[in-house]
Amino acid sequence: MLKHADIWRAIDRLAAQNGLSASGLARRAGLDPTTFNKSKRTTGDGKLRWPSTESVSKVLEATNASLSEFVSLIGDSGTGGSVQRVPVIGYAQAGSAGYFDDAGYPAGSGWDELLFPSIGDPHAYALEISGDSMDPVYRDGDTIIVSPAAQIRRGDRVVVRTKGGEVLAKQLARETATKIELLSINRAHPDRSIPRTDVAWIARIVWASQ
Repeated sequence: MLKHADIWRAIDRLAAQNGLSASGLARRAGLDPTTFNKSKRTTGDGKLRWPSTESVSKVLEATNASLSEFVSLIGDSGTGGSVQRVPVIGYAQAGSAGYFDDAGYPAGSGWDELLFPSIGDPHAYALEISGDSMDPVYRDGDTIIVSPAAQIRRGDRVVVRTKGGEVLAKQLARETATKIELLSINRAHPDRSIPRTDVAWIARIVWASQ
């Protein structure tokens, strides 16, 4: 018998295959971004809420997936390999207090989750891009996966959080004992040079949906 949890698991896995959170998948399909939120999968009185056939049809069209591919994602055998649960928030939220600890690891509540092929970093997280400030590399609705454990080299794209709470997605141009120099992904925005004493943490972007 088809179970409520099976259908929602398949939607989560379809989102993961496309590098999206459930809300990102809904947005790509032209649905309200909250359509697939975990809080909407049951009603306030505990009644199970199922995704509509129309919404499933729209996400299949948006991801170029067939119904048989969707069905294959249902059940325990549908993961297609080792996966991990990756916490995800909007890029604009990342500068707010309470979302990261001092080491730059995800912390607190308010995170959503997406399933993603295992990358060997239990502290990896995802940020959903909004707006056009990082066009043309990262566009509105794209998701980036950030790994605090990944080694960083010159030329890597990184996320930097300053001690003042500013969060920047840039390209590392140069790193010294006293400062880090960052190139803007969108060349309409200025490059940055930040004293090391002002950097809370820096982590490498290891994957991005395109």
